[in-house]
Amino acid sequence: MGLIGDRRIRPKERETTTVFATEPPWLLQLQGFSGNYRGLSSSLKPFSILQEDEFHKLANVTMNHLLEKIEDYGDNVQIDGFDIDYGNEVLTLKLGSLGTYVLNKQTPNRQIWMSSPVSGPSRFDWDREANAWIYRRTEAKLHKLLEEELESLCGEPIQLS
Repeated sequence: MGLIGDRRIRPKERETTTVFATEPPWLLQLQGFSGNYRGLSSSLKPFSILQEDEFHKLANVTMNHLLEKIEDYGDNVQIDGFDIDYGNEVLTLKLGSLGTYVLNKQTPNRQIWMSSPVSGPSRFDWDREANAWIYRRTEAKLHKLLEEELESLCGEPIQLS
């Protein structure tokens, strides 16, 4: 205890912080967090880290598959300004006044990042059990999310998976 003027000051009780986190507890501990953890989903788990060559193989197959399917889709929808391009590991889908999607490989993180005019930014990790790219915060699968958003924006269903 300390003394200020004529009052005794007790040391503060140890404060505990509660975090509502989307990151798993093991990652928060690595980052130095020692408070209470309340995750958004009990099913979230760390994904195994892909070797770089395996990541490139999976990501390239995914990007090329999306390119092919979305090119075919563009032939069936009437959207002014519809354009898709894949270069320098970046897939860009322009939907005129409806917005632009950008998907790119993030090799250091072993992720595919997507910028969407509907849902904003997302980072997808490869889930070996689901055999799919999963956004850990929402558990959304890349292909399913794109199917839902493109159908909503363009008015026509698309099958990507």
